[in-house]
Amino acid sequence: MRIAELTALLHLASPALPIGAFSYSQGLEAAIEAQRVTDANSARDWIASGLTTVLARGELPFLAHQIERWRTHDAAALAVANEAFLASRESAELRRETEQMGWSLRQLCASLEWGDAARRTTLAAMTPVAQPTAFAYAAWAHDAATDAALAAYAFSWVENQAAAALKAVPLGQLAGQRIIVALRDLIDEAVAQALATSPDNINTFAPQLGILSARHESQYSRLFRS
Repeated sequence: MRIAELTALLHLASPALPIGAFSYSQGLEAAIEAQRVTDANSARDWIASGLTTVLARGELPFLAHQIERWRTHDAAALAVANEAFLASRESAELRRETEQMGWSLRQLCASLEWGDAARRTTLAAMTPVAQPTAFAYAAWAHDAATDAALAAYAFSWVENQAAAALKAVPLGQLAGQRIIVALRDLIDEAVAQALATSPDNINTFAPQLGILSARHESQYSRLFRS
């Protein structure tokens, strides 16, 4: 991997990227409220389940295909896929999350003039834009390999979930690091599975996540927006 590609992906995966990822738990806080997550082991299992049954089957293959569509600049296919992804969100707050983060990342891409003007115009025309669509654009703009971009996206998701668990369970810092280390091999497997998934086989079926997320919308006390 080229150093420029590596540093670009580290930037895109960084919690310092100003897109607001730190304010979301993607259902984890609701799982804690429902006592499905109570300690480090159950937090690890919950995050692993999300990685292997939600990201690997749905979000990561969608991201891979969006990267390819940005490479060929298939504007029509990009817009149709983006709309389908938005429609697949299991709850109102999960849809708002991807829209807000997608908007923030699109603003960053425009402000820093990543990519070319023609593709930036295509990105600007997608309103609302899903976060993985915007991430796919940023990955393309930095000439990142698809597998590396998926790994960066998955690692960023795992790291954010671990950070949410630290605050909401709560857990200690070492417990959070153990979770991340334990899931590194699963990230590799999730990327491989995503790369082998055709657009017609993308699967977003996650009923427990949808139910818990819907409950979270009216949860009495919460730290996170999802």
